[in-house]
Amino acid sequence: MWTHTKKSEYRMQDSGFRQKKYRVSCILYLASLLLFASSALAEELKLQPLIDEALKNNQDLIVSGLKVSTSKYKIPQAGSLPDPMFMFGYQNEGYDRFNYGKSPDAQWMYSASQTFLFPGKLSLKEEMATRDSESLKALYELAKLATIARIKELYYDLFLTHKNIGLIRDKAILFSRIEDAAIARYSSGMAPQQEVLMAQTEKYMLLEKEEMLKQKLQSIEAMLNTAVGRDVNSPLGMPVEPAHASYIYNIDELIKMSHSNSPLIKSRAKMIAAAKAKVNMAEKEYYPDFTIAGSVFERRGEFKDMWSLTTTINIPIFYKTKQKMAVLEAESALSEAKHELEAVKLMLSSNIRENYSMIKTAEKLTELYRNGLIPKAYQDFELAISGYVTGKVEAITVITRLKSLIDYELLYWGQFIEMEKAVARLEAITAVSPASGGSAGADNQHSVRPALQNKIEASVIQGEKEK
Repeated sequence: MWTHTKKSEYRMQDSGFRQKKYRVSCILYLASLLLFASSALAEELKLQPLIDEALKNNQDLIVSGLKVSTSKYKIPQAGSLPDPMFMFGYQNEGYDRFNYGKSPDAQWMYSASQTFLFPGKLSLKEEMATRDSESLKALYELAKLATIARIKELYYDLFLTHKNIGLIRDKAILFSRIEDAAIARYSSGMAPQQEVLMAQTEKYMLLEKEEMLKQKLQSIEAMLNTAVGRDVNSPLGMPVEPAHASYIYNIDELIKMSHSNSPLIKSRAKMIAAAKAKVNMAEKEYYPDFTIAGSVFERRGEFKDMWSLTTTINIPIFYKTKQKMAVLEAESALSEAKHELEAVKLMLSSNIRENYSMIKTAEKLTELYRNGLIPKAYQDFELAISGYVTGKVEAITVITRLKSLIDYELLYWGQFIEMEKAVARLEAITAVSPASGGSAGADNQHSVRPALQNKIEASVIQGEKEK
C-alpha cells in the first residue's frame, strides 16, 4: 500500500509498488535496446536456402519422387511378351515295364511355346504404363510446388510471430512510461491508486501474451523443421523481413496460366490419356491372342524321332459378359477422368479468385494502416499521454489509445503476412512466380516498423527529460 512520510513524500510498501526513478526507466529502455540488438545479431534465416533444403530432404517429396521412379520400371514390363514356356517329359507304353526303344509310343518329349498378343495390344499396355508414370511425375511437380508454398507460409508465420513479440516489447516500453506518469500523479495526490494498478495490470497481460507467442514460435519452428526435413529441435535463426512487390497479374491471366501450367491439370490430362488407352485396350480384347508351340519326340531303335508345330488361340465366346463389359467399364473411367479434369479447373479458378481477393484486400488494408490509422493512433497517444501528465486526460484514455496504436500495427503486419502467404499459394496454383517490381512499394513496407520504433524511443527520452 501507499503511505505518506513526514517529508510529504509517498512510498510503496508490501503491495509490491515502488516509485520509479529516472534510472529505472533508463534500465527498461536500455533493456529494450539490448533485446532488439540481440535479435539483429541473431543469425539470419533466409527463405531460399530453406526451400532448396526442403526440395532435397522433405520426406513426403522423397516418397513422391520414388513413386515416379517406381512407375518407370513398369513401362518396359508392360511392353514385354509373356515368358516362354518349356515342357519336357517321358511317355511310356504300359505300366509293367520300361519299354523305351521297344515300343513306337515310348519316347522323351520336349516342347517350347511362346504366347503372342494380338497386334496392337502390347503397345497399348506400354502406353498405359507410360501415361500413368507421366501422371505421377506431374503429381511430383505438384508436390514440389506445394512444399515450396508450405515452406513460405511457415517462414512468414515465423517472421510474424517474431515481429509480434517485438511489438509486445515495444508496448511494454510505452506502458512503463504510463506507469511512471501514474506513479508520479499518485505521489502528488493527483490520481487514485487504481490508475497505477491499471497500467501494471496491462504490463502483466503483455507478459502473458509474450509467453503465448513464444509457445506458438516453438510450434511453428517444429513444423518448419519437419517440412524442411530436419530434426524438430534444430535451431532456427531470425527470419528476414519479406520484400513485397505489387502483384501484376489479373484474375483472367492467372486462370489461363493455371490451366496451362498447373501440374495438377497436367496430371489429370495424363490420366485421361491413360483412360483412352485403356478403352482401346478393352476393345482389342475382342481379338484373340495365340500361342505357338514346337515339340520334339525322341525315340530309340528302329523308331524315328518326331516333331510337331502347333498354334493355340483363345476364343472370346463370352464377350457379352466379359469383353463388352470391360469396354463399358473403360469408357466410364474415361468419362470420370474428364469430369475430374473439369472439376480441378473449377477448383483452381475458385482458389485463384479467393487468394487474389485476399491479396487485393490486404494491399488496401496495409495501405490504410500504414498511411492512416497507425500515424493517427500515434498522434492520439501522444496527445493523450501529454494530457494525462497535466491532469487533463484519464489513465484509461491513455491506455486505450496505446492499445489501439499497437493493435493497429499488429493488424498491419498480420495483413502483410496474409498477403505474402496468398501470393505463395497462387504461385503453387499457377506454377508462375510474380514478376519483380515495385521497389518503392517494398521500401514503404519496410519503413513502417523502424519509423514507429524511432517514435517510441523518442517518446521515452522525452518523458525522462520532462521528469
